[in-house]
Amino acid sequence: MNRVKEARKVTWIGFAVNMVLTIFKIIAGIVGKSTAMIADGIHSLSDFVTDVLVILFIGISDKDKDDDHRYGHGKFETFATLLISLALILVGIGIFWSGLSKIIQVFQGEVLEQPTYLALVAALVSIVSKESLFWYTKFVGDKINSNAVIANAWHHRSDALSSIGTALGISGAIFLGESWRILDPIAGVIVSIFILKVAFELGMPSVHELLERSLPKETEKSIIETIESHPDVIFQHNLKTRKIGNIFAIDVHIKLDKDISFVKSHDVATEIEVS
Repeated sequence: MNRVKEARKVTWIGFAVNMVLTIFKIIAGIVGKSTAMIADGIHSLSDFVTDVLVILFIGISDKDKDDDHRYGHGKFETFATLLISLALILVGIGIFWSGLSKIIQVFQGEVLEQPTYLALVAALVSIVSKESLFWYTKFVGDKINSNAVIANAWHHRSDALSSIGTALGISGAIFLGESWRILDPIAGVIVSIFILKVAFELGMPSVHELLERSLPKETEKSIIETIESHPDVIFQHNLKTRKIGNIFAIDVHIKLDKDISFVKSHDVATEIEVS
């Protein structure tokens, strides 16, 4: 199975699970009288957006170069990864603000409504389902070397983390009594911070790539060593590097013997590219 097919397969599986979970969690939140579970269900809706982005962009990024994209279409996947990270940031901010608002309400004397066991069951099902999706999606993403698929895997985990916070809050509200219902929003705020951390860790490499940042110094050093190890190369200079999707774009000037033939110089360049 090729790269695009594997990416689409794992994404469609995630899409189906997200659809079922979203409907189940929103219904459980309404019936189970849990505002946290309703918010968690709405959080799951954001996964639909990222799944669609991956499905759309992964196919484009795998296309060969053409007249308009001489370096290929790899940055479409980079752009998709950036969009996913932005979606995670928005989700994280939303959960943070929702939790903070509830904490303020409690300190103002308001009493949060007690959820039922149905909401707790929904949270536990969500944790198991989304964590399983995370590991499966990340495995496929690593296997096919797709940053967009890996980013989508972390979005699955963000939903699992959100559900953990929801489960803790619901459990506290059910088993510890009225005064402990504030655990729900506190857990949500903590989870939102982790989600924001993951979002920035995923997004910054995409920003660097889109801004044409050079490859790491260690990688450039390895490239220089490879070039200078060729017996016909006198020296190299003006090395320029950047990352385009899953490939490295490298421009460099090399000096050869002035008496070398044009055909031979071309062969040397080809040998360096292959090595």
